[in-house]
Amino acid sequence: MPIPPLDPDVAERIARIGEIPPMRKRGLMAVREGLESMPLPDNLPQMADIEERAVPGPYGDIPLRIYRPRTDDKRPPVLVHLHGGGLVMGSNASFEPLARNLAAATGATVVGVDYRLAPESAPPVQFDESYAATAWVCDRAEELRVDAERLAVVGDSAGGALAAGVALAARDRGGPDIFCQVLLYPGLDRDMAAPSVLAMADAPMLVVDDIHFMHTLADTRVGAPEDAYRLPAYAADLTGLPPAIVVTGECDPIRDWGERYAQRLRDARVQTTHTRYPGVLHGFLMRGESARAALAIAETGALLRAKFAHPLPFGPRADA
Repeated sequence: MPIPPLDPDVAERIARIGEIPPMRKRGLMAVREGLESMPLPDNLPQMADIEERAVPGPYGDIPLRIYRPRTDDKRPPVLVHLHGGGLVMGSNASFEPLARNLAAATGATVVGVDYRLAPESAPPVQFDESYAATAWVCDRAEELRVDAERLAVVGDSAGGALAAGVALAARDRGGPDIFCQVLLYPGLDRDMAAPSVLAMADAPMLVVDDIHFMHTLADTRVGAPEDAYRLPAYAADLTGLPPAIVVTGECDPIRDWGERYAQRLRDARVQTTHTRYPGVLHGFLMRGESARAALAIAETGALLRAKFAHPLPFGPRADA
């Protein structure tokens, strides 16, 4: 099956960039440098304030970047943002466009988490730091001037797996309370025989060899049941989880991973909204520069605003 047609503005951008050598050929350090050296897009939303913090974690301090949008809400909701990059690249700096766009679209304070990267810090360091940072935000909600009862976790790509893992652990460990989980083309699985992986092995921006390369750097005990927090697709029970928003891209090799998880959440009676955006690639929300990306951010933001305005209990809390 060929790769579906790309949106015109996506296709134009890919043509402008030209052929990109596989990550394995470029090497991890060059890939990281290329990502971090990208200039910020023009016309990013202005924030009322951007603050840097370093908070205690299980392996030392965890850097946070706090984005406060312009809002009249004296105690706004809060999004803990866990960035993508296959667990081996990315930072609050390189993912600032997505964080700012989410803050503007939702009216929520966004807390970006600069977790340590593999392979220098092997898993489960990334999950442990993501969970610790989420718990810290919940515990310090008054100090941060945010509403702990409207705390959502949002992650893109590998960060989507971290966000789903934090939601699972929070359920199992009795907290912190997660209001919603937002999973943007999440890397929840390791099934390299999924139909979308096989059909789009040569998709622009993320070829299958890139996925294998990142897995080689980041993975230790792939597929082991005890890895469910790191690989949520292996979780046996998805009941009692917070409501979910799942976003996938039609031309993304790992599309099936997010869509199968969304179906499992629905089957577990978790309120789940899933939207597949046509003609877009993996990572299409990172910089928000295509028309379809702008629409997806606006729609995801509108869903979150609606949920924040009309909170409902779920799972164990609904039975209390």
